[in-house]
Amino acid sequence: MIGRLNHVGVATPSIEASVALYRDMLGATKAHEPFDLPAQGVRVCFVDLPNSQIELIEPLGDDSPIHGFLAKNPKGGQHHICFEVEDILAARDALRAKGATILGTGEPRIGAHGTPILFLHPKDMGGVLVELMETPKDGAH
Repeated sequence: MIGRLNHVGVATPSIEASVALYRDMLGATKAHEPFDLPAQGVRVCFVDLPNSQIELIEPLGDDSPIHGFLAKNPKGGQHHICFEVEDILAARDALRAKGATILGTGEPRIGAHGTPILFLHPKDMGGVLVELMETPKDGAH
């Protein structure tokens, strides 16, 4: 069921400051243009790594769910990890059968990569918020 690690989500009070950190301190060479996801209350920017990506997540608007995270972690921090799956509905159903809690309505929504996603409750995932992201069946990314 589980595929490759797609990205690590990092909540931040400032995408610009975080991009500078990954570029200047760690030598990341490619950061995509930030974009807004109003339906999820976040502004997002992907930083490419040789084998994955960092997804920088900044609050967008007063109702952003990231505000709560940043209230506990003012400088930001790791928010979630994202694994690829070929069939998100099959993965959801298999995980539910094993006792995992799917956050929200349980129905996939479209994520920052433009593909269906789901989140699994940290209490069932060793304390880690896990995102599942459906990837094309042909293996293209």
